[in-house]
Order: sequence, then C-alpha cells, then structure tokens
Amino acid sequence: MRLLVLLTALSVTVHASQAEITRNKNRGRGSMWWGIAKAGEPNNFLPMSPAALPMEPSLYGTLRRKQRRLARENPGVLMAVARGASQAINECQYQFRNRRWNCSTKNFLRGKNLFGKIVDRGCRETAFIYAVTSAAVTHSIARACSEGSIQSCSCDYTHQSRLSSATVRDWEWGGCSDNIGYGFKFSREFVDTGERGRNLREKMNLHNNEAGRAHVSSEMRQECKCHGMSGSCTVKTCWMRLPNFRMVGDTLKDRFDGASRVMVSNSDRTRGNSNSIGNSASNSVHDHREGPLRRHRYNFQLKPYNPEHKPPGPKDLVYLEPSPPFCEKNPKLGILGTHGRACNDTSIGVDGCDLMCCGRGYETKEIMAVERCACTFHWCCEVKCQVCRTKKIIHTCL
Repeated sequence: MRLLVLLTALSVTVHASQAEITRNKNRGRGSMWWGIAKAGEPNNFLPMSPAALPMEPSLYGTLRRKQRRLARENPGVLMAVARGASQAINECQYQFRNRRWNCSTKNFLRGKNLFGKIVDRGCRETAFIYAVTSAAVTHSIARACSEGSIQSCSCDYTHQSRLSSATVRDWEWGGCSDNIGYGFKFSREFVDTGERGRNLREKMNLHNNEAGRAHVSSEMRQECKCHGMSGSCTVKTCWMRLPNFRMVGDTLKDRFDGASRVMVSNSDRTRGNSNSIGNSASNSVHDHREGPLRRHRYNFQLKPYNPEHKPPGPKDLVYLEPSPPFCEKNPKLGILGTHGRACNDTSIGVDGCDLMCCGRGYETKEIMAVERCACTFHWCCEVKCQVCRTKKIIHTCL
C-alpha cells in the first residue's frame, strides 16, 4: 500500500512537471533585445539625450519600455549592449561550430527571435544562449565603463579606497579597473527585464543569466605595471582586469556539457514562488538600493529532476527538457538539420561524420581551394602574397 502511494505521488509530480513545462514553454518576455546585434550598425546611438532616443525603427522594436528608459538615462550603453550581443553570437557560433546545432541565427525581423524557435524550448542550447548573452553584456558594459564610453560610469576605484595597513605588500592599487560592479548590476536591469521568476521557465532564464554574469565576475584578474628608472620596479601599481571573453565562452561551454536538468518543486506549485535558499551568484555583486522584493527575484534554489543529483550551483547551467536530435530539418522548431554539413571522417567526437550525419552516411569530394600564401612584408606598410591552389578533400553529410 505504501509503495502504491509513493508511485502515485511520483506520477503526479512527473505529470505536474510536464504540465508546468508545457504551460511555460514560451521563452520569456525579455529575450527580444538580442535582435539589437542584427538591426544595423549602431552609428546613431551617440550622442544621446535623455529627451530623445534616436535609433532605427527595427531596433527600437526590439527593446522593452524599461530597456529604452535605461538607454536614455545612460548615454552610450546601447553601443556597448549591441557590441556585447554581437560578441555573444560570435562566441556561441565558435563554441558550437562542430556540433549538430551550430547556434545559427535568423535575419532579424520585427516580432521574431534572433536565434529562432529553439529558444521556445527549455533545453540545454537555450540555457547556453541566455548565459552567454548575459555574460557578454556584463563584459561589454564593464569594459565600456573603463574606456569612458558610457557617461554614467567610469573606472572602478573601490579597490584604491580600501585600507590595508595590516597587510605588507610590494605594490599598490592604481590604474583603471574594469567596472564589473556596474556591468553586473546593469546586466541584471537590462537583460532580465520581463523575467519575473513567476514560473519555472522564467526561473530557468534568471538562473542562467546569473550564471553567465557570475563567470565573468569570478574570472576578473589582477594586472600590474612597474614604474621606475631603467626598468626598476620602484613602484608597482595593480588593477583588476576582465578576462578575455573566449575564456568565459570556454567555461560556459563546459557548463553546457554538464548542465543540470531541473523541475518545479512542490513549494513552487503551492506558493507560486521559490524556495528561500539563496543564490550566491546574485549576492556576489548587488546594489544597496535594491529592495527586498527586488532581491527576492534571485533568491531561489531549483530542484534537480533526478532526486539523486545535487541541486545546481550558481555557476551551473540548468534546463527543463531534453534537446531535440537536430538531425532533420524541422521548420516548426526552427531546426536546420545536418544535411550538407561538413564533417571529419577521422574523428570519433561530435564533429565526426558518424555523429554529425546521424548515421545517414556522407559523401567525399575533392575540391581545388584558392588561398593566399607566401606572404611577405614590404617596407613600408605593405603585405604582398601569392595565390596558391591546393587540392582539398571535404566530407559532407547526406
């Protein structure tokens, strides 16, 4: 009898979870801003006055009201956000260049999502998209502050104001540190617009957004420079520097491979909000002006789908449902399929012809490639190259 009750409870939980995923399939209301990367060159973003927001109509339609207000109040941020969105796309396509899903994007149209319909599903690929775009905006804004291209922020000088008389050092804080605090806070305000955390899909989006920001913040590194006569290090000043974004992309790709599947918990279904366990990534950088309700949006712990697995950490990526196979073209899901994709016939990895072609087989062709070669530098300021023709063998999926 007890076993029957447990099985019945488990069945109810599974059905409730699937129903929750079905109800919350939509990508969330804050992802349309991704189109800012493909809406044309943002040459008309600066200068920008609080009274007007000059931009192309197609670009204007990608932003929500709050995002437009943030752009008006912080002249220069739209250029940085657009640069971050473009950086996220390039990094995503680099990381997945040898996989069935290669992070393809669509031509931006009003009301359409830049990454296509795959983001309507709460799968691993969607988790990576949210994390890498959030991370890229954090990275781009923090760097733009230190470069002086945003009027409402500058270098981070908080390190220089810290007293450390108890510590004996052979260096001192100086220079211009990248403003990760401002970048983290602005990314929350801009990227998370529309994600209120009211359902499981919005919680997934918020968690992955925070994970992306946490990876940028945790990878900040100290750089130093020596000052003195004849190269002597009489005085050494140090500052905090953002990592190369490729490093962030690599770590997020590792998190993608080990992403955690999550589900709605009983407390979420009964109370309509999240558990009281805090998310440490959200507490690493926050503004003292944020109220209790504002902070509560990030104050949750998602429940693992497999009860034997530990709950996801603040830097883990989370997803709700398995990924589609991406083998065949599926316009309904926005999947291009792998027909005609290049593959590596000697690899046993994801780029190998067996996996890339989904067992359909592949064809081999010999082509004549024309490339520049034997390049030499001529004084001054000219590089001359020869044109070489070489035979190459390529393999493409049937």
